[in-house]
Amino acid sequence: MNTSASASESSRLIEIGIEALPADVLNTMDGITRLLYYRLPLKNRFRRIDVRDGLILKGPNGWAEVSPFWDYDAQESAQWLKAGLAAARGKPLKLKRDAVPINATVPVVDPQTAQKIVENSGGCTTVKVKVADPGSTIAQDCERIEAVRDVLGPTGKIRVDANAAWDVSEALAAIRELNAAAASGGGDGLEYVEQPCPTIDELAEVRRQVDVRIAADESVRRASDPLAVARAEAADLVIVKVQPLGGAARLIDICKNAGMPAVVSSALDSSVGIARGVECAAALDDLEFACGLGTARMFTDDVTADPMVPEGGELRPREIEIDENKVSYLPRDNQDAQAISRWVARLEEMVHCLR
Repeated sequence: MNTSASASESSRLIEIGIEALPADVLNTMDGITRLLYYRLPLKNRFRRIDVRDGLILKGPNGWAEVSPFWDYDAQESAQWLKAGLAAARGKPLKLKRDAVPINATVPVVDPQTAQKIVENSGGCTTVKVKVADPGSTIAQDCERIEAVRDVLGPTGKIRVDANAAWDVSEALAAIRELNAAAASGGGDGLEYVEQPCPTIDELAEVRRQVDVRIAADESVRRASDPLAVARAEAADLVIVKVQPLGGAARLIDICKNAGMPAVVSSALDSSVGIARGVECAAALDDLEFACGLGTARMFTDDVTADPMVPEGGELRPREIEIDENKVSYLPRDNQDAQAISRWVARLEEMVHCLR
């Protein structure tokens, strides 16, 4: 996957002059008063990237994020822009709870690093472990899970995310081994397996043959019909993310109509995007499972001086303010200038898709 920078570089938060945007972009961005480019290095490689970058924009309802991954085309990325504009220009959601339970997230790292991540997770007692990464083995995934279990103890919950890496036979074999690893030390086995296979038909077949819950992620957020997985009875719960789904209103509507529990997760957002996810999770009628919104700790820095990191295993809905001390008003070097140019060009492509 292409990224705009390497992890060896420092973070960036750079103001982009609204007045310099093309006229058609300005029209779509009506009500947006500030636009910033951000770049945040990751502590550990995740989703095959070392650095995260995107846009932060401010409107009447505060700050919002637009940060589609670089392997998303303009049409799919436009949903992320739609979400950001709606968040920045809309109204606050009506909240049903004042705190949201959070899971820690463990990338594909060695067992010792996995344990440190859990120990420093801010009291999270549920952990999502990434598995099935290219170049890693099921044995290595099991070692990582067992290391997490050692820290969590028998009462903690472990879920895994395969990012659609397996076919049905591979999924059945892998789930059997991973579930046994999660049950080490007297644990209950896996809480659920997230997106073991790419297609809805494969998810349904796996679900019929295993006792572990199946969660749908890509089959929801990257689908033209996010409720198709529910009609096919291919999952036990849905993973929903604000930006990829086009905003809070659509996310909440999907949760109401899916007929199964939902887990609100981040799309590896900065704290600005995470705060919007926490707001959505706090607005849902029901919230049975811990949410995947504890990813701010995965970065070496953030766009705010007060990042959205869990305390006591929870996050509370709150507004995020940008750390103005981190904002640059000019690119520091040619690489910064090129990155901003790429994002402005991408912004224009997204705007065209929203027409």
